[in-house]
Amino acid sequence: MPIYASLSFANPQPHGMTATQKAASASIAVGLLIFAVAWAGAKLPQAGLLLLLALGLLVGGGGVYAHTRYANQPAGIHNNGVWHKNLTRRGTLAWMLGIVLTGFYVCLYWFPETLSGLVALFDPFSLLLRQRPADQWFVYGSFYTVAVLLLGFKFAYKYRHNRYQLIRTISVCFFQLIFSFLIPALLQVLNEPEYYFTYFWPLKREYFFPQDLDNLILSPGKLGIFMAFWGIMMSFIAVPVLTYFFGKRWYCSWVCGCGGLAETAGDSFRHLSDKSLKAWQWERYVVHGVLVFITLTTILLWANAHLHGELLGSASRGFSKTYGFLIGSMFSGVIGTGFYPIFGSRVWCRFGCPQAAILGIIQKYFSRFRITVNGGQCISCGNCSTYCEMGIDVKAYAQRGQDIVRASCVGCGICAAVCPRGVLRLENGSADVLQRTSAVRTIHVRADEVTILR
Repeated sequence: MPIYASLSFANPQPHGMTATQKAASASIAVGLLIFAVAWAGAKLPQAGLLLLLALGLLVGGGGVYAHTRYANQPAGIHNNGVWHKNLTRRGTLAWMLGIVLTGFYVCLYWFPETLSGLVALFDPFSLLLRQRPADQWFVYGSFYTVAVLLLGFKFAYKYRHNRYQLIRTISVCFFQLIFSFLIPALLQVLNEPEYYFTYFWPLKREYFFPQDLDNLILSPGKLGIFMAFWGIMMSFIAVPVLTYFFGKRWYCSWVCGCGGLAETAGDSFRHLSDKSLKAWQWERYVVHGVLVFITLTTILLWANAHLHGELLGSASRGFSKTYGFLIGSMFSGVIGTGFYPIFGSRVWCRFGCPQAAILGIIQKYFSRFRITVNGGQCISCGNCSTYCEMGIDVKAYAQRGQDIVRASCVGCGICAAVCPRGVLRLENGSADVLQRTSAVRTIHVRADEVTILR
């Protein structure tokens, strides 16, 4: 048997599960079963203890499974049979999971009464953390945070040999747990407005709508004015400055909760992103169309407020509600997250997120960030393109020796992590310096090739 047949890239069929992995999977299944029974509307006794048990089974089983699955893997490329597993190749299991996730989002947004059992299960936790009963959004935030933390642990174990991936994963887990879950809960305990400091306009559109800003400023708490100032300062000053120096990765891959879920829970589906030219064309039309929509809506609402409601009248809130339904609910939730197993993990980020659109424009035309390419070393294996969750054909750039400056790139660095030749590097610096560095690197590679030929 040829030596290459034993390599995971050439022979990617996954090994059978060990007894420990089977036990861990059973633990996860029992935890999910408790949540499923609660979702079905059953009134479970001792809700606090059952919730603790369910979360313990999920976290414990997931942690053990990740440890046994990745602890003994050597550093390097691991295909892991992603195109041979039913769940990660759009098979029956993938469609089933997609339907369940989509159904959960439909219930969350439009039929919250169907989640009454889950809400009751989370009541003790909500009372402990927020001093008020749970609602469907607290349940969702809890699930969201557990998913990011648990699957972030798995992701960190998988890429533990890569320092950049470890730090990035710790960052998204930290911001999700502290800024997107615990701080909003603490603010409610202090009778302050529930505020998410890691979301800005236009992603969190209401943070710059006139009526919502008024509500913040006039809120009975002491932090409303600071929150209003924070949102405006981050949206129009900090975001452009940080993106100029670091590209959109500082937000999309290190801070944003949407990106955090995509990088952790969605890691197993990153290879499903559409890399076709047609998808790229649609991506540019749709994401910039959403940005234009929310920008015009914001301008109209401010003009209407300035004219004391004479411009739009009672239709002023209709613009906001329309955007919230079509984009905030249908796109970002139902399609963007519910269809991870079908379309990949960054559908919302690629096609719908107006924040990503703004960051991408700054990154493409003004930012110092780019992925530099050592084209002389590329062997055209295609790993970089396969694992690009943003649908970028990275291999095409590498083959041409062309640095990658794409508006959609979130700087996750997976393309560089899976490259067997060190062709790709994530770098910040002035365009002139980076071009000179790339040119010198190419000259060195060609000189080495000449030496080898001699």
